Amino acid sequence: MEMIWNYKTPGIPDEFFDRIDNVPITKEDIRSIIISKLRLKEGFTALDIGCGSGSITAELILQTKGKVYAIDMDKVAIDLTEKNLTKFGILNDATIIHGLAQDVLPKLPNVDAIVIGGTTGETEQIIKLAISKLNEGGRIVVTSILIETIYNALKAMQDSELQEIDITQVTIAKAKKTSSGTMMISRNPVIIFSGTK
Repeated sequence: MEMIWNYKTPGIPDEFFDRIDNVPITKEDIRSIIISKLRLKEGFTALDIGCGSGSITAELILQTKGKVYAIDMDKVAIDLTEKNLTKFGILNDATIIHGLAQDVLPKLPNVDAIVIGGTTGETEQIIKLAISKLNEGGRIVVTSILIETIYNALKAMQDSELQEIDITQVTIAKAKKTSSGTMMISRNPVIIFSGTK
């Protein structure tokens, strides 16, 4: 089977992924930044909490060639993640779990990298639980577009005494053709938290 994405760089174009209206996808430019903040190595294991359409799960597998656990509470998202990983020929490298992060996390082994993209309002609890599953020296990245989540994520990361806490706000604008030329359309600003255990 021919690989859809056989480059070393992250940031697989969004159109390579199957999409469903109510299932979020982390856009390619944001995904590139998330992957770089994780400081991945080959053989790392990872956890994608709130996997949505599976775009980050796919990037994690392609970057690490390691085992990735993908969790989502939405069955439609789980099915879509499965479909996208199958499309990329990497389904066997993932364990896809339908359930709430706070129920699933205690049963999982420790990992080297964690991405949290959705927390259903239990932000602090999920981040602290996730950090407890992170190997020493491992990296965690939390993304948010909601002010409430931003506040809770900051508190949880500071309480957990992570090292190298970094907070970056990213606003991406993409070009769109109009009848009179090309204009830039801004996307939602995203806050990206990262830290080392």
